[in-house]
Amino acid sequence: MKIRKVVCMLTLSTLLVSGCTSYQKVPYLQNPEVVNNYGKEIPLYDAKIMPKDILNITVNTTDPAAAAPFNLTVQDPINSTNGSLRTTTQPSLQQYLVNNDGEIDFPVLGRLRISGLTKNECEALIRQKLIPYLKETPVVTVRMINYKISVLGEVTRPGTFTVTNEKVNVLEALAMAGDMTVYGVRDNVKLVREDAEGKRQIQTLNLNDADLVLSPYFYLQQNDILYVTPNKTKARNSDIGNSTTIWISATSILVSIASLLVTVFK
Repeated sequence: MKIRKVVCMLTLSTLLVSGCTSYQKVPYLQNPEVVNNYGKEIPLYDAKIMPKDILNITVNTTDPAAAAPFNLTVQDPINSTNGSLRTTTQPSLQQYLVNNDGEIDFPVLGRLRISGLTKNECEALIRQKLIPYLKETPVVTVRMINYKISVLGEVTRPGTFTVTNEKVNVLEALAMAGDMTVYGVRDNVKLVREDAEGKRQIQTLNLNDADLVLSPYFYLQQNDILYVTPNKTKARNSDIGNSTTIWISATSILVSIASLLVTVFK
């Protein structure tokens, strides 16, 4: 009878401890007071232009003819109703690819180095350089066309996602991918990032900790890769041989403990 009670108590304690431990690893942002009581001002995120970005740049004035030399257009072939190709009568604006030196070749102005600038800073730079060529201060608009991030690993819908507003954080990226599966490790999410000089880094993120919101890695840059690592259960299930070995080892340990208890309480 004593042995049965001891075994029951040990089993119950093990279940309670494992249950609490497992739950603590599931919720995101578990200590929100860290962020709510943060005394410093958190600056708004603004994406910076990087090499290989594709930009749409438009220049507008009250006189469209005056701005026309700075808005190059290209003729795009489109399908007509009978399936043949024809040239569109509504040309699209020329897109600008930022080269490896962080430059674009802009009409009239020539080479402009814009890598590392925010959109607003790029607009201000072009606007300032256009003033000598125009009778009025133009309205310059810069948009990033290929702002995308990738989410891989233990998520419902892994893939690459285009971000239209050029601003996305880690939680939003996971939402795009359908959130983590039950096998995803919340405190060991890998962020792969490449800077403007081509230097790569891998940063570990802990989504259980609300400190993530204050991290410089909370907002994702263009071309960031988010990888959700699998937990041990998924790893065991992916290899039947290793899984069988682990179960045999666990069973052996339990048998040994049971034998020890029987010996002690005889």
